[in-house]
Order: sequence, then structure tokens, then C-alpha cells
Amino acid sequence: MDISRCTALVTGANRGLGKQFSLELLKRGARVYGGARNPASIDVDGVEPLALDVTDPASVSAAVEAAGDVTLLINNAGIAANVNLLTGDLDGARREMDTNYFGTLSMVRAFAPVIERNGGGGILNVLSVLSWISYPDISGYCASKSAAWSMTNAVRAQLVERGIVVTALHVGLMDTDMGAGLDGPKADPADVAAQSLDAVAAGEYEVLADDTSRHVRAGLANGVAALYPQLAQ
Repeated sequence: MDISRCTALVTGANRGLGKQFSLELLKRGARVYGGARNPASIDVDGVEPLALDVTDPASVSAAVEAAGDVTLLINNAGIAANVNLLTGDLDGARREMDTNYFGTLSMVRAFAPVIERNGGGGILNVLSVLSWISYPDISGYCASKSAAWSMTNAVRAQLVERGIVVTALHVGLMDTDMGAGLDGPKADPADVAAQSLDAVAAGEYEVLADDTSRHVRAGLANGVAALYPQLAQ
């Protein structure tokens, strides 16, 4: 895919990784719509702000009407409510699933026909290393990203025949607001955005953007105990 000739829509474009996607897309010559619940919060020159709440069907439909020339959709919008699935507030877990899974799916369903009509293109779903491994205190978030990974695999197989390549981004901690206060090495979101767009341009299906995601991905082949040593017998 030629990024310099694409028209991209980035959800959650007002900060963090979404903002870096917008900057990198502009640098590569793309036209960029930036989606956010409050479009006034988008402060990147050259980005066309778009009011968008991925959990609201009417808002998603309005975005389709406003951005009918899109050929690349970047599903970046997401929330973390830090819910323990056994002991936490299930309303938070529902909000995580509604945004991170159903919101992403709603955008795919709404914009796949748009991209196909415009001659094909790409969809990039921002997932996480937590698609593959879960931690109790944030297990609601992990479950939502795991569901989004499964969904990404399903729609990829269907959309490739319609000229749309679906790419999944997996990454661990990043130096963003969502990662603030968490310990561990943090990837530079600007670098993650650049890696991801390189993969989209090359038609790749998966991006492992840091050592953490590469390590966990490799561990999947070694069974449950490899990822959760406390379960080893």
C-alpha cells in the first residue's frame, strides 16, 4: 500500500499513539482524518478533526458520511479501566469490551465497504501483547484485547478477498498516558507508529513492535506454564 497516496482515519487521534500515527502519516504524505470524542482536542496541523465515538452507532455512521474517501483505517481508540475480572467492577470490564472489541469491530464493519469502494487498502487494529497474556489486576483489559485479536483474525480472512489487508499491532508498555505509572521498559510511540506503517505499506499481517511482544508471542508455542510460571508443576 502506498501510504503517500492514501486517505487515513485514525481513531483516538488526540493523544498518545494515535497522535503519533497522525504525525507519521502526514510526514509520509497521506491525507489524515483524526477521530476523537472531542475533535477540538486534536492539535496536529494538517489533520482534519472528526467527532467520533466508536461506541456510538450514530457517531460511526456520521464518520462514514464525513470521511467517504478513506482507504486506511487505524483502529487506535481504546480504554483501560484496570478491572480484575474476579473482584473488580464489571461495569468497567463491559466498557473495556464495548470500546476495545465492539468499538473496533463496529469501525471495521462500517469502513470495510468504504475502503473496498475506493479500490481497496488497509485496516490496522491496535492490539497489545496483552492479547496473548493476562494479568489479574488488568484482566478485563486483557480479555478485551484478546477478543479483538480473535476478531482481527476472523475479519482478515474475509476482507483479503475484497482487497483489504488487515494488520494487527502487538506492543507492550508504551510511553503514553495509558502507560504512565506502570513500571518496565516503554516503547517510543513514534517508533511504534513508524514500524506499523512500514508493515501496512508492505502488506504484512502482524507487527511485533518490541521485545516484550516478540518474547510472549514465541512463548505461546510452549504451553500455559511457559507464560504463567506459577502454574508449572
